[in-house]
Order: sequence, then C-alpha cells, then structure tokens
Amino acid sequence: MKNILSDKGTRLFILLGGFFIANALIAEFIGVKIFSLEKSFGFEPFSFEIFGEKNLGFSLSAGTLLWPVVFVMTDIINEYFGMKGVRMLSYLAIGLIAYSFVMVYWAIGLDPAGFWPQSHILPDMTTEEKQVALSKVSDYNYAFRLVFGQGLWIIVGSLVAFLVGQLVDVFVFHKIKQKTGDKMLWLRATGSTVVSQFVDSYVVLLIAFYFGADWSLILVLAIGTVNFMYKFTVAVLLTPTLYIIHNIIDNYLGKEKSEEMRRLAAQS
Repeated sequence: MKNILSDKGTRLFILLGGFFIANALIAEFIGVKIFSLEKSFGFEPFSFEIFGEKNLGFSLSAGTLLWPVVFVMTDIINEYFGMKGVRMLSYLAIGLIAYSFVMVYWAIGLDPAGFWPQSHILPDMTTEEKQVALSKVSDYNYAFRLVFGQGLWIIVGSLVAFLVGQLVDVFVFHKIKQKTGDKMLWLRATGSTVVSQFVDSYVVLLIAFYFGADWSLILVLAIGTVNFMYKFTVAVLLTPTLYIIHNIIDNYLGKEKSEEMRRLAAQS
C-alpha cells in the first residue's frame, strides 16, 4: 500500500497549511504590540488627517506584519487546492487560535512560583543594573498577564475578521479566475488580497473597539483606513513573491501534476 505522505500533493498541502496556520497564530499573539512604522525605518512619525481625525500616523499592530503573508499563502493554497482547501485550513486555524487563547488564559490564572516574578533580577547584576531591571519590569507575572491577557472583544474581533477575510479572499479569487483562466495570476492573487484586507481592516476594529470599547465610528473608519493603506502597499509589494513561490511549486510537482491540481482546484 502506498504511503499517503509519498504523494507530492499531500506533502505540499501539509507544508503550506502548516506555514499558513503558524503565521496566523503568531500574528494573533504578537498583535498585542503596537509599533511605529516610521520610527522603525528611522523617520519621524507622520501626522495626517482622515475623516476629521487629526495627528494620524502609521502606528500599527505587530500582527499586520504577518497578515499579508497569511493572505498570500491563502492565494497559493487556493491556486492548488481550491476553495475547500482554504476553508478547511481557515476553520482549523480559527479552532487552534481559540484553543491557544483558552490555554493562555488558563496559564494566566496559575499561581506563580515564589521566585519567578523576580527571576529576571540576576545575582551577578550590579545594584544599578538591578534597579534598571526593576524599573522596567517589576513583576514577571504581572507583565505576563498584561501581554497575553488581551481583551475578549479584541480576540472575537480578530477571529471574525480573519474568517470573513478568508472567505472573501477565496470568493474574489475564484471569480477573477473564472474570467481570466490561468492567466494574470497577479490580478486574482493581489486583487483578492486587497479586497479581503479591506474587509479585515474594518471588521476587526468595529467589533473590538466600536462595540467593545466605545470608539466612535469615525475613529474606527480613520484607523481602519490607515491600516488598509499599509496592507494595500504590502500586498502590491508581495506580488512578485507569488510568482516565485508559484514557480518553485510547479518545479516541485512537475508540469503535468501541477496543471492537474490547478484544474481540479478551479473546479472545486
């Protein structure tokens, strides 16, 4: 009997699916950090106005670094495994993300060992170094709770936005492919990513901050627009990556198997 893992298509699905889910999980957990895009590149923060909201700049969740990668992976998986493949991995990712948050909340509630809250203060530190360490983090357990204890509305908003964005991405991808066939990979991949990222940018803020934190609708729209501007730019810049990955996969599968898989994916 032939081992299922000897099939190149199966191995490819496991590889792409694993990378897809890993990026989605990592994006959720690093998303608690807000960073300045401008300062990260050595520039002074921008200050512009959208919908009457002033002093806006590119202060973004660290998760936005990976979400464009997730949606690019969605398009690659869509190309070779169709709607069913993407939906299966999307539901699996949501289930694993929810499970991860439950485990994290469980870990937050555990009583810390007596030495751990101060374990970052090392015996060989000078008095000055100890004072600096204490001034930055006085209690590991409290820091752990702050970093990982994201609000429920943020978690719900993120999961709903991810699912809606994935379903929109798949739908737009296949609608474009029906019109263009195997031509214009850039259009169906980038087009579907841009539309899904547009939806994702506003849905997560509406749920997490409009319903969950009493933000005004104008503020949600303004921040969502800033986030989408970044995601749109990254989606366009990542377009050449699609062709590189596409060529690597075609070479791995072989021309005949690659064409067969893409044909079946389009039919699904």
